[in-house]
Amino acid sequence: MITSKIIAAGKAVPAKIVTNDDLSRLVDTSDEWIKSRTGIEERRISQNETTTDLAYEASKAAFDKYKIDPATIDLIIVATISPDNFMPSTASLLQERLGLNNRHVMAFDINAACTGLVYGIQIAHKFIQTGSAKRALVVGSETLSRTLNWEDRSTCVIFGDGAGAVVLEASDRGIIADYTNSLGDPDLNLAIPALPLKSPFADEMTCSPSCMTMNGAEIFKFASFAVKDAIVHVLEKSGLTMDDIKFIVPHQANMRIVSKISKVMHIPVEKFYVNIKNYGNTSSASIGIALDELLDSGQVHPGDKLILVGFGGGLTWGAILVEF
Repeated sequence: MITSKIIAAGKAVPAKIVTNDDLSRLVDTSDEWIKSRTGIEERRISQNETTTDLAYEASKAAFDKYKIDPATIDLIIVATISPDNFMPSTASLLQERLGLNNRHVMAFDINAACTGLVYGIQIAHKFIQTGSAKRALVVGSETLSRTLNWEDRSTCVIFGDGAGAVVLEASDRGIIADYTNSLGDPDLNLAIPALPLKSPFADEMTCSPSCMTMNGAEIFKFASFAVKDAIVHVLEKSGLTMDDIKFIVPHQANMRIVSKISKVMHIPVEKFYVNIKNYGNTSSASIGIALDELLDSGQVHPGDKLILVGFGGGLTWGAILVEF
């Protein structure tokens, strides 16, 4: 059976490093307070890099590292909740930046919040399985700093900017199982408001500033369920057990979530690849950034099986079980 394989990964992050001590000069917080609650020590914050810039640099890093000709890409999917424009899509701008305007390439954005890269990989996988695409570029790219209220310590200490990219192509081994799910969130426990209704025909309406808001307690509760649910589903679909899995690459949201899942599912915490201390929560970019670093570390060998698992606003969650 034809499946799809991840053949490359790359990342890009802004040059500016913002430490917990830096943030303590902006809001009522401290290095100890942030580290003890999240595991984050620093994050990267854009000074001039856009979401498209980061997506391009992550893609270029993957192409250069794995010697891939961009002209072989016929599908581009960008996952983001912080695009440079509502229109055109970041994927379309990335297509132009990669010099693929004169080629037959489908390019579009998706919004599944922090699960975005998992959703994007799943979509690309289905395109490749049906023969609608041969080689796909999937990128999670965010400049979340533009969405933050820098006086709100419940959000501004958590999030960072960055991009992670992967390339997939048809293969006889690779993705073994995939699973995604979503649940409506009428209470907007994690949200970024968009434009208000504003026309001569609209009733008078008010809209909050376009800053991220988060109900941390509810998101923690949801994440604790979602990560377990996604891992269980891909293991059941694959017929494998946790003993067959070399690493779990989770969405890098909060170290306390990883610790809880490790305890509840009796999975050694060392099996989770975590780099949240260096980047914070980069939403759709986090799994791609972590996967790139894990592959670069030399700890993944041919035949090793990994689970990529994400959860985020929407509410959305899902996992990919893949053999390298």
